[in-house]
Amino acid sequence: MIPRRCGVGLLLAGNLLGAGGVVFAAGESAPQFPEGAASFQQNCAVCHGASGAGLPSLAPPLTAYPARYAASAEGRRQLAMTVLYGLFGEIAVADKRFDFKMPDFARLDDATLAATLNFVVFELAHAPATVAPLTAAEIAAERAHPADGAAVREHRKTVVPATP
Repeated sequence: MIPRRCGVGLLLAGNLLGAGGVVFAAGESAPQFPEGAASFQQNCAVCHGASGAGLPSLAPPLTAYPARYAASAEGRRQLAMTVLYGLFGEIAVADKRFDFKMPDFARLDDATLAATLNFVVFELAHAPATVAPLTAAEIAAERAHPADGAAVREHRKTVVPATP
């Protein structure tokens, strides 16, 4: 049985970290955000999968919504809030329901969180080049307004309907 709470833990098979970051399979190109890739593998892949495709009944995919969120101010706030304060309760993603408890990652510094989000937004969710990368300043601004995972889920309700 897989626990309903995800967090820092063992990496999934095939997600090996080398001293300089993530080790890639032959033919795989290095990520644009290597620090974010390493942080994602260390903190997120155990629940969301190495490719961000999610795990059924455990954690949603990160392959579409983050790119859409990054295109709007409130969506960018949602991304920052989610990594800072976690998210818990039922949500729907791509017509599938997830009821889980994502932990907060506020222990990570703002630059690492921005890099992690940029890895997700640009390399897993394939945001267009017209979307600006998230910045450490955006994370810091959101950190100044503490919330809990339930509040993050409530804010998400205001962002999802506006997401194409």
